[in-house]
Amino acid sequence: MKVLFIGDIVGNPGRDIVSRVVPVLRKEHHLDFVIANAENAAGGSGITPSIAKELFGYGVDVLTSGDHIWKKREVLEVIDTEPRLLRPINFPEGASGKGRGLYATPSGENIGVINANGRVFMQALDCPFRATRAAVEELRRSTKVIIVDIHAEATSEKMALGWYLDGKVSAVLGTHTHVQTADERILPQGTAYITDVGMCGPMDSVIGRRVEDVIPRFLSGMPLRFEVAAGNVQLSGVVLDIDSGTGSTRSIARIQKK
Repeated sequence: MKVLFIGDIVGNPGRDIVSRVVPVLRKEHHLDFVIANAENAAGGSGITPSIAKELFGYGVDVLTSGDHIWKKREVLEVIDTEPRLLRPINFPEGASGKGRGLYATPSGENIGVINANGRVFMQALDCPFRATRAAVEELRRSTKVIIVDIHAEATSEKMALGWYLDGKVSAVLGTHTHVQTADERILPQGTAYITDVGMCGPMDSVIGRRVEDVIPRFLSGMPLRFEVAAGNVQLSGVVLDIDSGTGSTRSIARIQKK
């Protein structure tokens, strides 16, 4: 099974490059499934029902998210009824939406997707390790192919989750920091890992925001509005080749497309 996972889609520039590049990648890599983190897709923070529909129309099969999932209140209109839009699984009981899903590929094979938020330097939520492990056990009743999006700040937390789930899921893929790392690997028991897949958005920026907005914030410490940048837009992600019989990943390859 061939799976494309792309990193945080940032605003209109990110959505535009997804519209242009994902259909090409689907053909080029003979993709069975596409997952994208879309928590920054609406103006750089949050997602709306119309933008979710837009991204599905570009060939994305499932949207994951993170700590910005609630930034646009319109998301509450669909989060409980759209199974292809996930929020972090470790939000406390009572939160809207779901953090995992089971989906069918065009060939009829099942794939499970789990979205989790880290806790180090981030909002205090339930334990992502325990919440993800419980979801894995549930999904493995229906499939051995499981992809985990760990949306977290700390490299150590992402890496620890990768080792914790090695052999139990097909991939543990980091999002949130918007900078693609070069540590992709297959762990000893067959789980693919990368600390951050990067972003889909403007590279001439500070993680997607205008440089001229961000630098004054660091210099003065004053709260300022950060607008989405526009220059040098790039799509970043990874392509996974997964053995659907065992759930082990044969290869993980970083991609960067303009």
